[in-house]
Amino acid sequence: MPGGSGGAQDAGTRQGQTPEMQMTVVTTRFTRAFGVKHPIVSAPMAFAGGGALAAAVSAAGGLGLIGGGYGDPTWLEEQFAAAAGHRIGVGFITWSLRKSPSLLTDVLKHRPAAVMLSFGDPHPFVDEIRAAGARLICQCQDMEHVEDAVDAGADVVVAQGAEAGGHGALRGSLSFVPEVADFVSTHAPGTLLLAAGGIADGRGLAAALMLGADGVLVGTRLWASNEALVRERHHAAIVESNGDGTLRTRVPDIARQIPWPKGFTARIRRNTFTDRWHGREDELERQIAVEGPRYRQAFNEGDPDHTAVWFGEAAGLIGAIEPAVDIVERMAAQAAALLERQGGARLG
Repeated sequence: MPGGSGGAQDAGTRQGQTPEMQMTVVTTRFTRAFGVKHPIVSAPMAFAGGGALAAAVSAAGGLGLIGGGYGDPTWLEEQFAAAAGHRIGVGFITWSLRKSPSLLTDVLKHRPAAVMLSFGDPHPFVDEIRAAGARLICQCQDMEHVEDAVDAGADVVVAQGAEAGGHGALRGSLSFVPEVADFVSTHAPGTLLLAAGGIADGRGLAAALMLGADGVLVGTRLWASNEALVRERHHAAIVESNGDGTLRTRVPDIARQIPWPKGFTARIRRNTFTDRWHGREDELERQIAVEGPRYRQAFNEGDPDHTAVWFGEAAGLIGAIEPAVDIVERMAAQAAALLERQGGARLG
């Protein structure tokens, strides 16, 4: 299989589980390289992916990442403290990190297992990450990004499809993941591959492994967890939504006056805010003196209708807000059962 080993290997089962949930461990190159039980990584979601979520995912056998976002040093310290005692990593919006590179220096003092860089050139940060003993994960949205990540010596490449919540680009996961798998298999066979975008259950994990990935990066499904830093009404909105309930747009970045680079848009929930402003971006910019404060107030109040609600197309696969450990363990168990059923238990 190009780019990945994605197979399950035998392990013990846990007492009290149904046959469908008996834990046959899915072992891949990623689990072996990172010393984790499950090939599942939590996306470093800005504002939502804090220390409690990262710790819960790592405790469940995956790898949890704190979302460094746009860089708030006090908040980051609080989140690392919340995750104390757990082996976790951290992720940054790369173009924003370049404005405050000391943030990286500060978090590396916590000795994270990995640093994920997304949406920008990783090269300026590689040496410092390596010197701290952390693995470099680069999230990519097109083949040019993949080539840059390989050139930078990334340990892990994430192929992010357009289905993902939050910021991204246009490639669909079904074709993008195997294309990246083929590329890294030829040009950087030691590089690991994670798939991202629309993956919310064991079917998505199993499919990603069959496409050549070594594991998955999970955002939306873990955004809908008890540990995520998400307002109650925003959580209620994802449970009520489905896969048609999102769109890609620039309007939240305009409202927040955050200058995202060209080519990246945000996938968020369709709501009153997007109905009013999507397609009227120029008018929103003209009215920013009024609409900017209005947006921030709605966000601070947890209003799900007049601000961005940050989830992706996987919303249609989510029916409840659950503990992260349940999400991770169920996803791994379902994937293992599917791979075994299809004769894929020894793909590695």
